[in-house]
Amino acid sequence: MFEMLVVNATDVRKDFGRYIDKIVRSKPIFIKRSRDHFMGISIDMAKELTKDAVFSADKYVEDDGSVTLSLHDFDIVVNGKDESSALDSLIKDLREYALEFYEDIEFWGSDINRKKQFKKILRVLLTDDDEEMKENIVCQLGGS
Repeated sequence: MFEMLVVNATDVRKDFGRYIDKIVRSKPIFIKRSRDHFMGISIDMAKELTKDAVFSADKYVEDDGSVTLSLHDFDIVVNGKDESSALDSLIKDLREYALEFYEDIEFWGSDINRKKQFKKILRVLLTDDDEEMKENIVCQLGGS
């Protein structure tokens, strides 16, 4: 079935504008160049595909009243004077992590555990609004 939907890269190149219009306004396009297959997709559709990528973090209230958040599936741990400031730090660190991942995707994407993060990395890269990011982080009390 997939092969029936594939368009040759040569055809796309000949009528590039029309294919871009179709991708942005209508539907994804599956493209083949030699042995390589890829998909052209609009940002709105990519956001839709990643909207269920939710982050979970363990929350620890420290003896001094500060809050530590530890993001599941990522090596990110932050501390702030309260949960709100800890969340702000978590989002900042998560954005930095996502950019590093994207910029060196050949390295990070080759690690099986990091490859599992790809959908969430895309979610971060596609979400400019910090408040929207906060809505996608579920904080739960961590164990002692």
